Amino acid sequence: MTETLGPLVGHVHTDDLPWVNAGPVGLQVLRVSADTWVVRNRFQAGFRLPAHKHTGGVHAFTFAGRWRYAEYGVDYVAGTFIHEPPGSVHTLTVAEDSDILFVIEGAFIEFDDEGAITGMVDGESTLAAYYALCDAAGIPRPEGILS
Repeated sequence: MTETLGPLVGHVHTDDLPWVNAGPVGLQVLRVSADTWVVRNRFQAGFRLPAHKHTGGVHAFTFAGRWRYAEYGVDYVAGTFIHEPPGSVHTLTVAEDSDILFVIEGAFIEFDDEGAITGMVDGESTLAAYYALCDAAGIPRPEGILS
């Protein structure tokens, strides 16, 4: 039996990917595909995402800081890995400056305080925002993050 190589393994090095800032959030996009997107965020203490619901699963790893989902009462500190099942609804709140890697399947739907849908975020919209922030800062758009 002859083994054949499959497609090349996609790779990027974080040193080659720019950080951009959207207010109190630093953003680095590592990979975007049709169904999954991978981002690293640096959140400033006091930051809060709107309540949101995930259409797919999410894996996250905390490199530094302390954050939580307001609804759950559990602090996630450096070294914490979490998995959010599809359908999770929560409000990300940041207690200390935090550095978190997210692997997100699907999208998330944002809600206001009354529960009305206010927006949707997915890999495509995140990549468009990342590129726009790179352009605004005069940073060349990185290569190798699309799959």
